[in-house]
Amino acid sequence: MPEIELSSHARTMLDERNIREEWVWRTLETPHRKKRAPDGAMHYTKPIKEARRRVLRVVVNADVYPNRIITVFFDRRLKIQR
Repeated sequence: MPEIELSSHARTMLDERNIREEWVWRTLETPHRKKRAPDGAMHYTKPIKEARRRVLRVVVNADVYPNRIITVFFDRRLKIQR
């Protein structure tokens, strides 16, 4: 995996949204889905068992070095089949 850092905004979102940093790294290491958006950002998603299987979305700017996590949130639009 390339070198990745959290932006200050992403750190704030972790605190405000009660998202564990561990979940972010787990999502990046073993995503359920990975997709490049039209704006070039990479979107990684993964259901988080400890968060009632809500789907965590991690958005990464992969066009800078080190890659930068732009934002992190539980995506209410996505549902994972159980």
